[in-house]
Amino acid sequence: MKKFIHDKTNGLDYELVGDHYLPRFKAPESPKVGRFGLMYLDYLRNHKKVTYSGLLLSGKLNEHIEDIDCQAEEMFSQLVEQMKRAEGITEQLKSTDQMKWVGIMNNISSCAEEIVKSEVLFV
Repeated sequence: MKKFIHDKTNGLDYELVGDHYLPRFKAPESPKVGRFGLMYLDYLRNHKKVTYSGLLLSGKLNEHIEDIDCQAEEMFSQLVEQMKRAEGITEQLKSTDQMKWVGIMNNISSCAEEIVKSEVLFV
């Protein structure tokens, strides 16, 4: 008996395991995303189940999650830079008073993240 066979009627490949042929399914690739993409994916799964199911069944879920993650990261970076300029944060402050710089940057980062969540992710 052949180890692998292909059924032309349904387009599936089968592998011989013991005495039976079992279908060889490929798991869908997980999206290559960062923190915002993972937050958005979790949000879709738990709060937008119809949208999640539709994207999953159409095969467009990973592409959609990657796109939203890219938009969110870009918006986050822009917001952080704008807030740094507005607050007057410089490399000189970083070298002279590191603790103050860290505190302000943490605050800016948290504010930017909340804006991204409300404007891009949890809409």
